[in-house]
Amino acid sequence: MQIMITHGSLATTRVLHLNRIQIGLAIAALAVVLMLFSGLVYHFVFLKAAREGWPVVSSIVRLVVRDEFAQRDRFVRENLDVMATKVGEMQAKLLKLEAMGDRVSGLAGVKPEEFKPVLSPRPGAASAPAAVKGQGGPFIPGLNDSQRSALDALAGNVDLMDERTDQYTDLFTLIESRLLEGRLAQLLIPSTTPVAGPVGSGFGFRTDPITGRGALHMGLDFPADVGTPIVAAAGGVVINTDNHSAYGNMVDIDHGSGLVTRYAHASKLLVKTGDLVKRGQAVALVGNTGRSTGPHLHFEVLVDGVPQNPARFLAGRGGDPKSMAGNPRAR
Repeated sequence: MQIMITHGSLATTRVLHLNRIQIGLAIAALAVVLMLFSGLVYHFVFLKAAREGWPVVSSIVRLVVRDEFAQRDRFVRENLDVMATKVGEMQAKLLKLEAMGDRVSGLAGVKPEEFKPVLSPRPGAASAPAAVKGQGGPFIPGLNDSQRSALDALAGNVDLMDERTDQYTDLFTLIESRLLEGRLAQLLIPSTTPVAGPVGSGFGFRTDPITGRGALHMGLDFPADVGTPIVAAAGGVVINTDNHSAYGNMVDIDHGSGLVTRYAHASKLLVKTGDLVKRGQAVALVGNTGRSTGPHLHFEVLVDGVPQNPARFLAGRGGDPKSMAGNPRAR
């Protein structure tokens, strides 16, 4: 491509030779210049006209962007509707969670006054955020009043549900702790029969097998062959392993809360003082040591040092050991 440039009758004609690459670069540079110019015009003229409401230009701008605003408003409304539906579903699930929390807390023995402080509103939770000074920026058309109101309402509901979820998380943590405490308490109540088999002699007054006179029998006797394993009726700590003149080889296990079980007349002890034992663990072997007329296990339950009827505990009814001991039927 050639471009001839002349000026006046005596001037020498100039000829510019342009190849395809030079022409393409020139067209691209021109396009970039036009884009920058149009951007500047849009930014400094049309946006300013729309913001300040110029009589003619602002009307033209509204006509140009009307469809864009309509599409944006439709998109916002559809998304607000979807968000509102999701929030409604979350609120329904939260109501079910609250009802479940009430039921489970009752089963766990958590009193309402204990978790009311947990579920009380946090101070300033509903207060609006303070205005921040020094704000500004270019004008960008935003939401209309109805959309802004709906969005604020959704945001408030989401914040409230988030707060309630955190509170019920704390409540269920408390319930879990109480249930674990109850489970541990059950593990420490001697409700497992130490020797399989029938009871030979029960708790209470009986004719003494050696003297033939009436005497108080302070435990349960389980007749069994020598060497039969004797298991712990509950978990605890071994506090005494001794050879007693009346009890023979004996083991005392402390289960806490003043509750102690005793296993007497053993032929061999399998644990020593200070050992931790779990429910069902073998602690001794049946024997005929001490004041005994035949191989058997003499099993006692003591609460604060006072003998109780072991049958009350072996029945598996659970509960507070001291309340069980205080029941007159326990004797």
